[in-house]
Amino acid sequence: MSAWLLPDHIADVLPSEARHIEELRRDLLDTARGYGYELVIPPLIEHLDSLLTGTGQALELQTFKLVDQLSGRSLGLRADTTPQVARIDAHLLGRQAVTRLCYCGPVLHTRPERPHATREPLQFGAEIYGHAGREADLEILTLALDCLKAARVDHLSVDMADVRIVRALLAGVMVDPQLLAEVHDALAAKDASELARVTRTFPDAARAGLRALVGLYGGAEVLDEAEKALPPMPAVRDALSSLKWLASRLEGVHTSFDLAEARGWGYYSGARFAVYARGAGDAVLRGGRYDGVGAVFGHKLDRERPAVGFSLDLKQLVRVADARPLRAAIRAPWGDAPGLHAAVRALRGRGETVVCVLPGQTEIDEFHCDRELVDAAGQWVVQAVA
Repeated sequence: MSAWLLPDHIADVLPSEARHIEELRRDLLDTARGYGYELVIPPLIEHLDSLLTGTGQALELQTFKLVDQLSGRSLGLRADTTPQVARIDAHLLGRQAVTRLCYCGPVLHTRPERPHATREPLQFGAEIYGHAGREADLEILTLALDCLKAARVDHLSVDMADVRIVRALLAGVMVDPQLLAEVHDALAAKDASELARVTRTFPDAARAGLRALVGLYGGAEVLDEAEKALPPMPAVRDALSSLKWLASRLEGVHTSFDLAEARGWGYYSGARFAVYARGAGDAVLRGGRYDGVGAVFGHKLDRERPAVGFSLDLKQLVRVADARPLRAAIRAPWGDAPGLHAAVRALRGRGETVVCVLPGQTEIDEFHCDRELVDAAGQWVVQAVA
């Protein structure tokens, strides 16, 4: 095997794609800052017991593990940044007020999440802590859509669900974790016969409600159908009302609902959403409400903080985002002519990109040199390239 071959699902990012990714990163962070989100940069590596505490347990199989040569303790390379940001909110910031945080950095996965996916996503995300109302859900969803628009991703559609519906239908039903996972798998697959099999010992009301969920997917009419088909439980009514309220306030995007959607059922606590774009085989962004995510990191304060947020992979996003033009640049000669170095420094000081053409150099791939620096009667001036 060649020494320079990389592991499966790990790849170098070459100049053109790297430039595009970096421009996307800056645009997304600027968009989040425009909403008042503060940037945090958690470490790539942490003690394993901290990294997998609480909701992080679901990430155990995706987490690379190693031993710290200094302390002998087990360490983990983060597979998701959200638990780290929850730790920062709960343990380091310790604020009582609403906190808005964003982040962007690499994560590592032991296995690709889907076919052809990288095991080293560049994860961007934004989260609100300290507000339990649906207003925070709307803000995070609006920010998510604005981030995708800033990335020049169009033809967006939002699919929504709410985990409180299934939890309400199963309230009071004794279900072990393995059987609960089978229920959610059957719901996700829309497999009515399998759902009937795994719920055969459930009370009739729970079985009827779960069976109804299998067919409750589609447009806004699904919510009206759900109000008739599902039991009139307060949690169910509140979830349906919240979904209807959120969808009514989204503009310029297609909305759909899948009330049997089971992704993240052990993690989310309320409304959840996925955003799709033209040309993407899977959702380009996922998010939702996950109240109490930071409770395990609390100390003196009550850290049962409500939380809602989203995340995306910039390496996936760049594949569906519109191509961007090359950065305009100024071509300059190489040499020691009087005033040349001072002219180049002055242009770069004003924010211009100046590429000095080295002897024998003929191509400048990643820049569009639409101007050049020339000597005009002893003065260095910039003029358009003919």
